[in-house]
Amino acid sequence: MRSSVILAIGVIAVTFSVGGCKKKIAVKAPDRVPVVEQSRATPTVTAPRTAERTPDVARTPAPAPGYPTDADLLNIKELLSRIQDAYFDYDKHMIRPDAEQALRENAQTLATIIKRYPDFKLAVEGHCDERGSDEYNLALGDARAQKAKEYLVSLGLPATQLNTVSFGKQKPVCTDSDEGCWQKNRRAHLEIATLGPGR
Repeated sequence: MRSSVILAIGVIAVTFSVGGCKKKIAVKAPDRVPVVEQSRATPTVTAPRTAERTPDVARTPAPAPGYPTDADLLNIKELLSRIQDAYFDYDKHMIRPDAEQALRENAQTLATIIKRYPDFKLAVEGHCDERGSDEYNLALGDARAQKAKEYLVSLGLPATQLNTVSFGKQKPVCTDSDEGCWQKNRRAHLEIATLGPGR
């Protein structure tokens, strides 16, 4: 009996010693990916778009702001063609009633258009008949142009947009030497003075 107890103790001891000698295999826990908590959503950044290049197309340049558009320029020319010349008596520069009527025709409509274009100007030309010296007729033509300008300003045309010029007897519309022809040459005439860049 004693020998069987010793045997049993020996078997238990061997079992524990063998179990204790087993090589322990360390199991490594997988690396944890750190989680970064975001308190707010990160805005998405997109690359800026490059502007699409439009092909070079021949375009009509826009008129400068101070000059009429093509449409208004046509209106101005048409109005000027309807405004008759203002005629004067021999050796006089005062505006006659028929000259007032001629200048008044369409002048207010013309004033409305040209006020939109501060750099646009009209020329008020003064003309004379062939009689008298060049110097005298240049002075008389200037006086006629000034009187016509004053009347046009009273109708609403801006004074700063009306230039005056005297041609004296240099640009007659009629060349016969009689009163009917001379009357046609004693006049104030409206013309476009400036058209603007590229016109």
